[in-house]
Amino acid sequence: VQLQASGGGLVQAGDSLGLSCAASGRTFSSIGWFRQAPGEGREFVAAIRWGARLTNYADFVKGRFTISKDSAKNTFYLQMNNLAPEDTATYYCAGDKTGWSIRPERYEVWGQGTLVTVSS
Repeated sequence: VQLQASGGGLVQAGDSLGLSCAASGRTFSSIGWFRQAPGEGREFVAAIRWGARLTNYADFVKGRFTISKDSAKNTFYLQMNNLAPEDTATYYCAGDKTGWSIRPERYEVWGQGTLVTVSS
């Protein structure tokens, strides 16, 4: 069972960036994106149900970030628009085998993280 996140990089404030998360080995109930800034805890960004068109977003990304999926490829995406320096963090995708949660401790499988740096 593996989640492989990719797509991070260095961008300027106001730019867009897309992250990908490729899942292999099994399906999940939901896939979540989380982020962790240096010295901070891991916080929920967005989640999507594996088999349904249900999404959930943290308030601070609503209207800027979009989570989506390509079911045929078992790949999940996080499109981030109008990025700001406070979005700088390592972004992780994670799989929840049974639920639909914003709590990171509910997710059993984690990708390796991809760093997003937004300069002002």
